[in-house]
Amino acid sequence: MDRTADHINADNFLYPATEPFAKQMLDVGDGHAVYVEQCGNPDGLPVVVLHGGPGGGCSPSMRRFFDPAAFRIILFDQRGCGLSRPHASVKHNTTWHLVADMERIRKTLAVGKWVVFGGSWGATLALIYAQKHPEHVLQMVLRGVFLMTREELDWFYGGGAGRFWPDLWRHFAEMVPEDERSDLIAAYHKRLFSGDAMQEMRFARAWASWENALASISSKGRGGAGPSHYAHAFARLENHYFHNAGFLDQDGQILRDMRRIAHIPGTIVQGRFDMICPPVSAHKLHQAWPGSRLRMVTPAGHAMSEPGITRELVRATNEVAARFGRRKGA
Repeated sequence: MDRTADHINADNFLYPATEPFAKQMLDVGDGHAVYVEQCGNPDGLPVVVLHGGPGGGCSPSMRRFFDPAAFRIILFDQRGCGLSRPHASVKHNTTWHLVADMERIRKTLAVGKWVVFGGSWGATLALIYAQKHPEHVLQMVLRGVFLMTREELDWFYGGGAGRFWPDLWRHFAEMVPEDERSDLIAAYHKRLFSGDAMQEMRFARAWASWENALASISSKGRGGAGPSHYAHAFARLENHYFHNAGFLDQDGQILRDMRRIAHIPGTIVQGRFDMICPPVSAHKLHQAWPGSRLRMVTPAGHAMSEPGITRELVRATNEVAARFGRRKGA
């Protein structure tokens, strides 16, 4: 792998900015409306983009990982975040609601099968969706693998990552009384859903800041919480899902059910120094998935905006386009 590319701005690897050719607010029931947009080629290879979090929402930069002449790029904000409404709502908001929303979007847009692209929580949702509806998945491209296990949650919210960033961890943990620090997800949940707007926002910003600070190896512990409305939705939704163990039937469910999608090809892009979703999860997934290829990127952390990660993701989507005869010269 050409390591010199890691010193180049990620923008060098991305396709030019593109605007949606269609936007809509899709009523998915339960009082929720989900924002959906389409970019690129209306007759191109369909690809659905799954953002992270839960609660992260999509951004215009996510459109740029795909050749707009080759792909019909479908992005949507999951329930409660981004432009979807109601904002920051956790009512009727579970993994299985999101899987159902994906199917509603697919049918509404008259897509038979699509490529599924997702990172972090988006990778989790991609795997769960594929295991539920393998007949509708052509191929997957995943980044920063998160398998929604207790081991992973304990790493990030139980002090594992804090051993590398003790100063930041101390600030995050000391937000709550000492007798509640054995379960910070529960302690933050109590305050993120207290009904006290000022308290909710204070703890939302602390939750978002802890994760953002560790997202990239170039951030050097300086991530920030982002805009207040973003932090509020991000923290509440992420905590809601983690407090409920992703609404899965059992710990380790994704690896247990990999046999259902063993035949689906996929590319896994993983940062070697990912502090949020350590590489061991990507390795376990690759071992359980005969149709996968694992690309470990060094040096790189978790963020899709890191040059090495960006380069490999664009390379992977180009390969998908070529496989289906959608690229010039393919």
